[in-house]
Amino acid sequence: MKKYLDILLFTLLFFFIFSYFTGDKQAPVKTWIQFQVVDNSLKVPAGIILNVQNNTSEVFKFNTCDNLETRLNGQLIEYPQEFCEDRTVALGETNIINLAPNYELFETPWNYIFKLTQNDKEYLSTVDVEYRGTLWKAFVGLFYAPIYNLMAYLIHFFGNSLGFAIISITIIIRVLLLFPQHKMLVSQRKMQAIQPKIKKLQEKHKWNQQQIGVELMKLYKDEWVNPMWSCGFLIIQMPILLVIYRIIIDIMSLKNEFYLYDFLPEFHISQIDPIFFGMDLLASGWLVWILLALSVAAIQFVQVKLSIMHKAKADTTTGVVLEKKKDSNSYSSMMPDPELMNKFMLYGMPVMVGIFTYTLIAWVGLYWWISTLFAILQQLFVNKIIKK
Repeated sequence: MKKYLDILLFTLLFFFIFSYFTGDKQAPVKTWIQFQVVDNSLKVPAGIILNVQNNTSEVFKFNTCDNLETRLNGQLIEYPQEFCEDRTVALGETNIINLAPNYELFETPWNYIFKLTQNDKEYLSTVDVEYRGTLWKAFVGLFYAPIYNLMAYLIHFFGNSLGFAIISITIIIRVLLLFPQHKMLVSQRKMQAIQPKIKKLQEKHKWNQQQIGVELMKLYKDEWVNPMWSCGFLIIQMPILLVIYRIIIDIMSLKNEFYLYDFLPEFHISQIDPIFFGMDLLASGWLVWILLALSVAAIQFVQVKLSIMHKAKADTTTGVVLEKKKDSNSYSSMMPDPELMNKFMLYGMPVMVGIFTYTLIAWVGLYWWISTLFAILQQLFVNKIIKK
């Protein structure tokens, strides 16, 4: 047995020595270039980005015009002269080719083919550019494009100041929404005024919820009150706020120039100044966030206070308007007192708005501050009318 083990060990030792002296000591080297589009499915306007990753043993050099070829349906796309430059990609590194500034070259929805050539080798990548859906086109045509162009014009008008542009567009939007805002404020005051009548109806028909609903509709009709107007302005304002938020988030993106109207003066994104009285509206710091959030919460408190301060003094009942007693044929249910709702609006809403402002970038707080200040002035006017 020992004899066989010696033979086996000798054989293994022989092959080890043989492979050591005759084998290739160098590890295999990767010899490939990875060339690909970052996002393979884009919508017009398309911000195409290409990655060139070097996994070879040599430095990879190319020119963005001489070595990069782009074709649409077989036709060659020519890039502007300022796009042409020499690139060097070291071993293991990735070079990014950003085509977003040339979005106008990719406005036709189709399949685009990119070919990178170097030393008789070709590297291919493709991307599909599609039109957006009908709903998006309607959204852009009705909201996004008009507001973006208005913002661009205001930035140009105020010497590229983003802060003054935001203040101006806030005032313009509030003026355009003056009528629905006025209707909402008047409706809220009327709803406050008829709360005693609502409570009487609820007490009178406390065992018949269906009858309460019928009587309420009749009361609203007699008093010329539409409850929907109490929150209708918020429904109208929120999509506009979301559009403005989307526009300013992407205000530095060259793709947005796709939506610029031709008759507007020349607008350069690179010249936008986001600093407003020492505050960066696009990326704020802790101190500015806290101070801005507190100021927005405070002015929101004033606005809500003005909207409920003239509430009828006779209406002082708190707690529960109606509570059904438990028996074999009924169940317990409670309806919250409007007084409690007013307290929530007075104290809860400013806190919520303050937190909302704190968690977002500074320009949102600036927009909300100016918008609320405008609402305070309008509320004072409505209170004066109601008082007369």
